[in-house]
Amino acid sequence: MLSLESLAIVLALCAVLSVLSYWFGLLTLSGSIASFLVGIVIGGLGSVGWLLTLIVFTFMGFFVTKFRFQIKETKGLQEGKKGERSYRNVLANGLVPAAVAVISFLLGEQESTLASIAYISSIAVAAADTTASELGVLSDRAYLITTGKRVPPGTDGGVSVLGTSWCIVASIAASYIGWLFAFQQLFDPLLVIPVVMGVVGCMMDSLIGATLERGGMVGKLQNNIMSMAFGGAVAALIYVLL
Repeated sequence: MLSLESLAIVLALCAVLSVLSYWFGLLTLSGSIASFLVGIVIGGLGSVGWLLTLIVFTFMGFFVTKFRFQIKETKGLQEGKKGERSYRNVLANGLVPAAVAVISFLLGEQESTLASIAYISSIAVAAADTTASELGVLSDRAYLITTGKRVPPGTDGGVSVLGTSWCIVASIAASYIGWLFAFQQLFDPLLVIPVVMGVVGCMMDSLIGATLERGGMVGKLQNNIMSMAFGGAVAALIYVLL
């Protein structure tokens, strides 16, 4: 059960993050409200460590979005008008972690290693995918993951050496930060699970993008949710089978 002190910290963190994100044009008003609500669910039903992990990922996403923004804007590949993200972006990356928090709370497993691995893995997928997408579009050499054929940067299902490299880096960073906040450990062999699932989940996102998304059967929001859910669920299964 979350103490009143911890609840106050969660509310303060969510409020400050949402207000600053809106003030600096990182989120639209709807995005800020959605960010506050998702943060309350994760911090209140999960843990403060989980919320801090989400906050670090959020700023990581803002950084890669703004990186060389003028180039992306020239190519017409920017997010929003000036890199700002709406409630759809927040939900795309926040619904699965929030669901992990709700389910673990209902089962009384918020403090379990299983729940934390599932949570961290879902965040790792989001971090890997966001970073790969935002930095990968800076490469002129993108290839459709299903056929290997050259495609324009930003094409659904397109991958590049640059984007894949940053995908791996982001998955390692997000997994390690999440592990520190969740377990206060510098290293554990189990850390390999979220690192690997972050990369695999990112590849799954590209695969869905090249098939279902390009076919008009799902949108970007649904793609993100599916790939993050896949990463978190498979990570949990691997841990259970070990």
